[in-house]
Amino acid sequence: MRQESWRPEAIDTKVPSVARMYDYFLGGEDNYQSDREACEQLLEQVPSTKVLAVNNRRFLRRAVRMLAAEHGIRQFIDHGSGLPTQDNVHQVAQAVDPASTVVYVDSDPIVLAHGRALLEENDRTAVIQADMRDTEGIFGHPETTRLIDFSRPVAALFVSVLHCIPDEDDPAALVRRVAGKLAPGSFLVVCQLVSDRPEIREFVTDFMAEATGGQWGRVREEHEVAAYFTGLEILEPGLVEVSTWRPDSDLAPVQPSDEWLEWGGVARLP
Repeated sequence: MRQESWRPEAIDTKVPSVARMYDYFLGGEDNYQSDREACEQLLEQVPSTKVLAVNNRRFLRRAVRMLAAEHGIRQFIDHGSGLPTQDNVHQVAQAVDPASTVVYVDSDPIVLAHGRALLEENDRTAVIQADMRDTEGIFGHPETTRLIDFSRPVAALFVSVLHCIPDEDDPAALVRRVAGKLAPGSFLVVCQLVSDRPEIREFVTDFMAEATGGQWGRVREEHEVAAYFTGLEILEPGLVEVSTWRPDSDLAPVQPSDEWLEWGGVARLP
């Protein structure tokens, strides 16, 4: 685990962070005791959560690699990117073309601190601290305008983050707002936590809202996530549980239970 005595300013280590909890589930070291305790409590009720996080990260890598290699996408905006880990978006995209540019967006100050340290020698990648709901601020940020040419196709990523947006802030409207600013031929990569079991949706939603001090939205149902893609061309295999989205091989791990799922896919803008 990371050294508890070191932390960037403005971080309340007693309140769990979604980004740091995700880091813990992925085997990272940039998390604190509060994050680890919250993860372990969550695992007691929803034991598939760690595998779900790993499969979600693998989906992100596959989607980025596919967009870069098969569709020639060279610009990515990763909303709610979380802490740096292995095979980050810029590493996957730049393995296809070193000229690829990536803007990471996250509201957690620890993401900004660690991300900038990681990327200080990569001038084609930037990390900005912003609320993912602030589309105008993100798209107008100097680092975004330095790296992203909005006259050309862009891939906007919302991977395992829209469940952090409460209903009153309308995550579907957020996706539409971002899509409306992108050039034709751009792509959206979207997935979020869903469950068809009301007791799971209620437990996780309430637990995470309380644990994170309200930095949470809602575990939703598949039809609600499908609404994010209205009017878009959804790429094969459609909207699915993400471990089954274009797996690298038949031996790729699948979600071990149906308690809850990461559900979504990739779509192209007309």
